[in-house]
Amino acid sequence: MGKIIQLDDALSNKIAAGEVVERPASVVKELVENAIDAGSTVIEIEVEEAGLAKIRITDNGHGIDEEDVLIAFQRHATSKIKNENDLFRIRTLGFRGEALPSIASVSRLEMKTSTGEGAGNRVVIEGGKVEVFEKTSSRRGTDLIITDLFFNTPARLKYMKTIHTELGNITDVVNRLALSHPEVAFRLIHNERKLLQTNGNGDVRQVLASIYGLAIAKQLVPISGTSLDYKISGFASMPEVTRASRNYISTMINGRFIKNYPLAKAIQEGYHTLLPIGRFPIVLLNIEMDPLLVDVNVHPSKMEVRISKEAELNELVTSMIKEVFKSKILIPTAYTPVKKEVQKSEQTAFVLDEGTIPESETMNVQWSAPVERVNESHAIEASHFSKEPLLSERVGESLSWESVNPFSAGYESTRDSSGVEEAEELPETIESTEVTFEDKPISTESNPSVSRVPRLYPIGQMHGTYIFAQNENGLYIIDQHAAQERLKYEYFREKVGQVEPELQEMLVPLTFEYSTDEYMKITEHQQELEKVGVFLEEFGMNSFIVRSHPQWLPKGEEKQIIEDMIEQLLSMKKVDIKKLREEAAIMMSCKASIKANRHLRNDEIQALLDDLRKASDPFTCPHGRPIIVHYSIYEMEKMFKRVM
Repeated sequence: MGKIIQLDDALSNKIAAGEVVERPASVVKELVENAIDAGSTVIEIEVEEAGLAKIRITDNGHGIDEEDVLIAFQRHATSKIKNENDLFRIRTLGFRGEALPSIASVSRLEMKTSTGEGAGNRVVIEGGKVEVFEKTSSRRGTDLIITDLFFNTPARLKYMKTIHTELGNITDVVNRLALSHPEVAFRLIHNERKLLQTNGNGDVRQVLASIYGLAIAKQLVPISGTSLDYKISGFASMPEVTRASRNYISTMINGRFIKNYPLAKAIQEGYHTLLPIGRFPIVLLNIEMDPLLVDVNVHPSKMEVRISKEAELNELVTSMIKEVFKSKILIPTAYTPVKKEVQKSEQTAFVLDEGTIPESETMNVQWSAPVERVNESHAIEASHFSKEPLLSERVGESLSWESVNPFSAGYESTRDSSGVEEAEELPETIESTEVTFEDKPISTESNPSVSRVPRLYPIGQMHGTYIFAQNENGLYIIDQHAAQERLKYEYFREKVGQVEPELQEMLVPLTFEYSTDEYMKITEHQQELEKVGVFLEEFGMNSFIVRSHPQWLPKGEEKQIIEDMIEQLLSMKKVDIKKLREEAAIMMSCKASIKANRHLRNDEIQALLDDLRKASDPFTCPHGRPIIVHYSIYEMEKMFKRVM
């Protein structure tokens, strides 16, 4: 007798549920995606006990016909694709026909649906078995209630995290769906407490403000780019707004949130030298492309995709982000404590897993002049929800795009009889839920002949480390090491790309010894090392000597720099000459720059400031640390209580 048997549908659906339905957030994702595919303009998600007790998804989509209701709960039953050709032109979020049967097999499910013509239908399914199927009165759309998730698979329940963690995952899913579909109004409620609401007017900037809060929204700048195959739009945070995880980078392809490591790396490369090591920006990218160029049928979660012409896309993304920051003044402005505070919501704080998008990054919104600047070194990370009232819950707020401009002063300046500047503060009471964004430029276009750093006049030095300078706009503090590191980096970046024929001969050659495997890799890539100024000669077993080096290598640091370049090559899985040159320039700039506790004369300070104005990117050192911090005259007067 044969040993192979055909599994029944109930068991097959439970097996499929193991891949499709990992946790309550998976249920929310699949059902909300179905609602979006159904043409819904309003979707309400209500959960209890982070979805383990109850999940309810209500939409106003086109509903399901009576003859299709039971078919929809059969495996691989879908209205999204008809044949094999459709599989390569997928424009919907769902297409496999696995979600509904998988969810129904591990929960108690009730669905009411109607197309708006005649009576609706109600179906009750428990553990994959249909208990009730009847006609009922129902409005147009679908209402799905999932209770007792995983009641018949207790092993799965053991692996559920805390309620706070599971709720964080649900919030993450809904936030990303709201970002990718701003034309849909979303409402997320947990235990009768509203966590998110968007108005569905199609403006993604308002969705960003609803999720991250206004303080972060003010620091996001629009980005866009096109090629023959791709059309990209979105928002990127200013370099001073960073997070400890790259999970705040949201990439959407044709309305679908996807995870793609090379694409995330391309975004980071766009911020090249503008971010500190280990910090990541907040970015939203919406990518439109021909469905033929992307394969979404790769993973059960449909978040991993394969992209044709991926290198072209990554290059476009990197250049697009680099271009937008070329025209921005990236000097962070300090801010003083403010005295007015919007009343905090009673919303409970939830602890999230790393990688979820919290509603807001600040604990409260404070209204005063000037515009509040976010000190990212003390910002709340992704481990907490905000206690800030949601945008949709605020009363009386009407902002223009100018008020979200990170470079605007944030207040109307007036002078009293004493000549002291006063500020017209933003309203303490908030009167409407609408945020108006006007299409106005964030900053002036870049002009190669005009420096993005204003002319500065030195005052002095503090601890031989920080330079104090001034102009008509206030006080500027400059990190002298970071400033010269930027100048040296731009110098060495150019030099290392064109190794000069004139070499400095050494009286005593340098000797380097390596293990056999390292020796073989170095030997294989000797030509690449020569392109960055490292000229090795084989010298006995597993050894090299260096007899000469480019004249521009920092004096006294030659051996260390050559050794570091070789170590960099050994650490590369795939040798990239561009990356090797970049790392060489960074290493040399750090070693050749003035250190802390070095006192400078006034003429040396002035020369450094003048050179900094000529730099192509004068705001951060090659490691992403800020070079200049600005205190405006108003902020100084505020600190000394000259203005209140």
